[in-house]
Amino acid sequence: MSAVGPRVGIDIGGTKALGVLLAEDGTVLAEQQAPSPATNFEELVATTAALADALDAERVPLGVGVAGYVDRSGVVRTSPNLPGLVDAPMHDAIARASGRTVTVDNDANVAAVGEATYGAARGADDVLLVTLGTGIGGGLVLGGRLYRGAHGGAGEIGHFTVDPAGPQCACGAPGHWEAVASGTAFGALGRARARAGRAPGLVARVDGAADRITGETVGTAAAAGDTDAIAVVVEYADRVALGLAGLAAVLDPAVVVIGGGVCSLGDILLAPLRESFLRHVEGGDRRPAVEIVAATLGPRAGAIGAAVLAR
Repeated sequence: MSAVGPRVGIDIGGTKALGVLLAEDGTVLAEQQAPSPATNFEELVATTAALADALDAERVPLGVGVAGYVDRSGVVRTSPNLPGLVDAPMHDAIARASGRTVTVDNDANVAAVGEATYGAARGADDVLLVTLGTGIGGGLVLGGRLYRGAHGGAGEIGHFTVDPAGPQCACGAPGHWEAVASGTAFGALGRARARAGRAPGLVARVDGAADRITGETVGTAAAAGDTDAIAVVVEYADRVALGLAGLAAVLDPAVVVIGGGVCSLGDILLAPLRESFLRHVEGGDRRPAVEIVAATLGPRAGAIGAAVLAR
């Protein structure tokens, strides 16, 4: 086998681990998944090694993305979705269990590498990945290289304050961007507008039970042309744009890739998001354009990016 050839990438989340065998040209040659034993470190390591062997028996290098704070030595210091990983030496344990050369990094970091190498930001050297889901995750590719920061903690973009008087974030702090602009916040915004009598169309869709409105409810209604739902999307897009404008002022990316469940809305979300971004970003009518695009690799992004890092 050549020095640069297929590599295995595995993305470990709170419920499942997804692995791919990636060819040098970015083709996915094989794909496997397995449940994540989220509360047991040893079982999680064994699952990862077994998944790698199921994809490839030749012991090619392995890249692993993990949902959590991963330091530069491959130790997972903490992981909200994988409670069994506290100061867990993932790199060393997986290397021993698999008999492979191993690279371990944060799940959003490896997804950013995947999108920058083979996805929506292919060819760009300065890329910001934003995932809008239960929280807000991020990955940074700057100057053509993954940016990890001094300790491996760069990219925790959901946790800067956009409104000191805003709602409490899951981390306990008030007014973080994640608290007002995550996918979770998207659903909460729909419910709040419904309770205030500003979304009768949405309320009708859930038989008058405003508390049953979710982000999915809003998205489906917006895609069907419901004006109340579209108004929720526009307000939500403005919240997302507010954070993006601050990040753009610091990082100056060429491309912002939007991933996560909310990005399935496509231009229903991206069109007002781009418009709001230009209003919020400093010098929006003068500075070079920042592309804001939807992620294209879907749930494979992390596994593909992990395989790229294994090279």
